[in-house]
Amino acid sequence: MKKSVFLAPFLVLSSVFAYSAPVTYNGITFPAGDVSFADSLIDLTLGSPAPTDPDFLDGTSALGPPDYDGTGAVSLGVGGNITVEFTDNSLTGSNSDDDDLHIFEIGPDVEDTDVWISMNGIDFISVGSVGGSVSSIDIDPYLSALSLDPFSQFSFVRLQDVASEGNTSGPTVGADIDAIGAISSAPPVTRNIPEPATFGIILLGLAGLGLILRRRENY
Repeated sequence: MKKSVFLAPFLVLSSVFAYSAPVTYNGITFPAGDVSFADSLIDLTLGSPAPTDPDFLDGTSALGPPDYDGTGAVSLGVGGNITVEFTDNSLTGSNSDDDDLHIFEIGPDVEDTDVWISMNGIDFISVGSVGGSVSSIDIDPYLSALSLDPFSQFSFVRLQDVASEGNTSGPTVGADIDAIGAISSAPPVTRNIPEPATFGIILLGLAGLGLILRRRENY
């Protein structure tokens, strides 16, 4: 029993260090490891014409590290777009000319993709385009142009197929997104969630308001 108690923290620490070790995919190194990749699908809007191959219609295929298995990607269709979120990390700049964001686009047809990033999932900043296949972006010039801190943290990335590039028909038409990774990775963005004590104060306030309204009705 005692052995398991002492072993558990060791296993937790080991898993953290293993998970945080740098990883390299297709020659691109991600210093933060596999946590560098998008975790959550926010929206997928297929373009027109839309892809028809059932193996390329699932937006969650663009999450996590690249698969390279021919079925671990989503096709956007002509002009289609996808929005994903980083939840266990965030994208940031490097305050240098190093690349910060990498898009893994697969398939025989090289298709361009416009890229936006956002802190809150509402206000998006254009950071240019990637020219198909596996491509990286240095987001620092775009942050500098907007007078933003180079180490600003972004949780959301939106990709849109450039309709004028690539084939306009076929079962996997549009950019085929396999993975989206933050080369420059920071801790996850914390959300302002009220603490339990705050919820209690809010409930007490509502209860008090209810009593006041009842008393007014009785007069």
